[in-house]
Amino acid sequence: MKKMISWALMAVAALVMTACATKSETNDVNNFRIKRGTNLSHWLSQNNEDRGEARRLHIQEDDFARLDSLGFDFVRIPIDEVQFWDEEGNKLPEAWDLLTFALDQCGKHHLRAIVDLHIIRSHYFNAVNEGGGDANTLFTSEKSQQDLINMWYQLSDVLKGYSVDSVAYEFMNEPVADDHEQWNQLIVKVHKALREREPQRTLVIGSNLWQGYETMKYLKVPEGDKNIVLSFHYYNPMILTHYGAWWTPIGKYTGKVNYPGVLVSKEDYEAASDTVKAIIDQNHYTTQVWDINKIREDFKDAIEVAKKYNLQLFCGEWGVYEPVDRELAYKWTKDMLSVFDEFNIAWTTWCYDADFGFWDQQKHEFKDKGLVDLLTGKK
Repeated sequence: MKKMISWALMAVAALVMTACATKSETNDVNNFRIKRGTNLSHWLSQNNEDRGEARRLHIQEDDFARLDSLGFDFVRIPIDEVQFWDEEGNKLPEAWDLLTFALDQCGKHHLRAIVDLHIIRSHYFNAVNEGGGDANTLFTSEKSQQDLINMWYQLSDVLKGYSVDSVAYEFMNEPVADDHEQWNQLIVKVHKALREREPQRTLVIGSNLWQGYETMKYLKVPEGDKNIVLSFHYYNPMILTHYGAWWTPIGKYTGKVNYPGVLVSKEDYEAASDTVKAIIDQNHYTTQVWDINKIREDFKDAIEVAKKYNLQLFCGEWGVYEPVDRELAYKWTKDMLSVFDEFNIAWTTWCYDADFGFWDQQKHEFKDKGLVDLLTGKK
């Protein structure tokens, strides 16, 4: 009789241990560890012209091997709805094949990856939707929100086989909601939907209004989920990082930029157009001292939010437009890297090979070796 009771107790204990182990496994922090990376931009995102052979050849195995050999440990892969689904919601197979090819190459060449849903038909971070739909109905339409979730269901169906230690999901890029709570509420919905499918997948979640550092303090993420990475983007001061950029008003400034220090002299300010003067005034470019301390101060809220939730902090986009004076670009880049290191902030530059990048795909050579040496700690 005692033996029977003993065996029964052992069986119950085994069931309890199994249940506890299952619960612990579900809540375990996975091994998705990141530090230094870059964006593979304008390939499966913001690329509405190249299809077929041109798109297939744009990023190849040697690109992943190169990034690995340079010392990068991960990539962010922006993808757009219009490249993966037609207007009826049917999959466009070529883009799916390219995405799985990229993730396979990441695995082969020791790179982790973040799959970033960059632009969708119901939401685009600029005023006019490149996706062809109505801009930013996402925050006012339940259907649009369910469409977003359904896209991630389909992505999960294809990507769930990749290890949670190697592939993460960024379920939306640069949200632009009129109210911060609209974004926080959508986070809850998408998080719940994905957690039902993939309990331990790392999810990258950014702040409202273009993933700005200024709005990190309003961000709310589900409590107790340690497999979340908090993300912000940073291009300040824009007058330096976007100097000469045709698509932004500050790109029309043609005077000198100083860094570190006060960015615009009184003489250069007076020579500017009224439109540019208004932007300079709005951003205090003639009075504010810009240096490593200013960057550190700007990051403060993001760092505090990451500490509050005890989560990894990640700067998903930062960089300098290619035509910007290289001495200025390097000074700013050095300061950014110093602050990243100081506060253990992971990062991906914008970007690998486009107009903020360091690699020339046409010539198959570095277009800015100095920048690469800075980014990889060789300079």
